Amino acid sequence: MILVLSSSKLYYKMTENESQTTTELLLCFDVSKLSRVSQFLLSSTVVLACFLVYGYFLELLFRLEGMKDHSWYLTMIQFLQYVIFGLFERSAMGYSNKQRRAPLSIYMLLAALTVATIGFSNMSVGYLNYPTQVIFKCCKLIPVLIGGIVIQGKKYGAIDFLACLSMSVGLILFTLADSEVQPNFNIYGVIIISCALCADAVIGNLQEKTLKAWTASNAEMILYSYGIGFIYILIGLLLFQRFVPAFIFFYQHPLETYGYGVIFSFSGYIGVNAVLSQVKLFGALSAVTVTTFRKMITIILSFILFSKPFTIRYVWSGLIVLAGIYLNLYSKNKLYVNGKIARLFNSIHPKSRSLVIEPTHDNIV
Repeated sequence: MILVLSSSKLYYKMTENESQTTTELLLCFDVSKLSRVSQFLLSSTVVLACFLVYGYFLELLFRLEGMKDHSWYLTMIQFLQYVIFGLFERSAMGYSNKQRRAPLSIYMLLAALTVATIGFSNMSVGYLNYPTQVIFKCCKLIPVLIGGIVIQGKKYGAIDFLACLSMSVGLILFTLADSEVQPNFNIYGVIIISCALCADAVIGNLQEKTLKAWTASNAEMILYSYGIGFIYILIGLLLFQRFVPAFIFFYQHPLETYGYGVIFSFSGYIGVNAVLSQVKLFGALSAVTVTTFRKMITIILSFILFSKPFTIRYVWSGLIVLAGIYLNLYSKNKLYVNGKIARLFNSIHPKSRSLVIEPTHDNIV
């Protein structure tokens, strides 16, 4: 069984020679012999640990004076490491000899959107308070909902629009609070992270269409998207004459740049794969709950570990955003139950080779 991650949906693809019994894996390790409680605790611990480390080192990187001028070089290094990790994963999972399924032109477009999503997200940390950046990333539903309507002609219910409104109000209040208490608040950071979310909305819908049409594996999509994206960023740095200054800066601070960069890239890659494993083991609702809790802990630790002004308005606006997230989860819960029923039907009728399992998980990572 192949688990494919899209920014919009999860797909379980039944391979031709696969039996009905599959091995439960967590980061390529067999956890079938563990109890369900142990599996949940272990997978949740990996998710929390990896993304907390990811967030800590990302913020720590941008504490280095001058780093915000070289955020795209950092993103290029991150993409290169993801390609290396993807190659190892393909080799470990037996995908190394399989041919590419989706057209190269699709991956070129996906790579451009991936560059915009991660590049602008990393860049925004240099201009925004990190908790504000995390709050914005919690609200992917807003551009995803708009993108779904515009690109795929999807229809959404009243609860989805209410969730979107709740997130929007929470974002506005959080940003206003941030602008009042942060002496170095920069509206440019809000524009950058908004661009990242818009690109994320487009990439999610495009990935969904791509996976439906060509059933490409998750490892293939990661390898080509980040590999081509690495080339894009490298060309951009060279054209705008930013490569040499960034290279010199990183060379002068190897531990704080390459050292921390390796840690945050590796933890992010492992974290995403741990989320995939948890979705397979326990469903998307469980994974969203764990990762939402992770984001709350990340924000709290950011205020504790890195000195910054605080106001109680952060709490109220954050709770409004959280309410929007769980309104969205509630609206998808019925579809998730329907997906489980369809999954049971497919197990009774093996000729049914594919199953789409809801809900959408736009707020997982």
